[in-house]
Amino acid sequence: MPTDKLIVGLDVPNALEGLEIAKRIGDAANFYKIGLGMLTGGGLALANELKDEHGKRIFLDMKLFDIGVTVEKAARGLAQFNHDFLTVHGDPYVVRAAKEGAANSDMKILAVTILTSLSRADLDTALIKDGDVQELVVERAVRALDAGADGVIASPLEVSAIRKMPEAKGKLIVTPGIRPVGSDPGDQKRIATPAQAIAAGADHIVVARPVWTATDPRKAALDIQSEISTA
Repeated sequence: MPTDKLIVGLDVPNALEGLEIAKRIGDAANFYKIGLGMLTGGGLALANELKDEHGKRIFLDMKLFDIGVTVEKAARGLAQFNHDFLTVHGDPYVVRAAKEGAANSDMKILAVTILTSLSRADLDTALIKDGDVQELVVERAVRALDAGADGVIASPLEVSAIRKMPEAKGKLIVTPGIRPVGSDPGDQKRIATPAQAIAAGADHIVVARPVWTATDPRKAALDIQSEISTA
């Protein structure tokens, strides 16, 4: 039986392509991520269609980041669709604003710690303070959770450390950077297999290209579901 632990990322240009992939996957996945890459290609319409007409759960990966009042308004506007998850950057003031905007809905606010595509060298270029990447992720996670986040986004390499923190009790950890054995890592730098991430304490894993670029996306999703069941 497919588990909602697998979130399939529909990182394709438009809603028509996304819907076609979801139809090919069928009942092998119940949860889909729709992000900024599809926003101008009908992403919100696809999210609503998958939820209302196909009974799927939806993760809006918008990574909101702006002044508090703007984040609050954006979160309030997105909350009206009653989707499951919305991402914002993990700065405490951003988290608090998003929680205020989503206050009258069941939509969970997930805080992005440090993107899984970033290395220490990338953080240096962005003038982010010195320190080990994994330690910084845990620190940002704690601050976001203290600010009211319902959960965090973190790479598989940080899941175990975050899960052990008292602030993470009862909170969600959603893990991108997942690559089944033998998959091309692409632009991801801090990766693990589905089983490794779940075993470390992730509640959900996000898998995009290894599913939707597969010759048979349904089989690819089922293979991941099978691996999750062994974790």
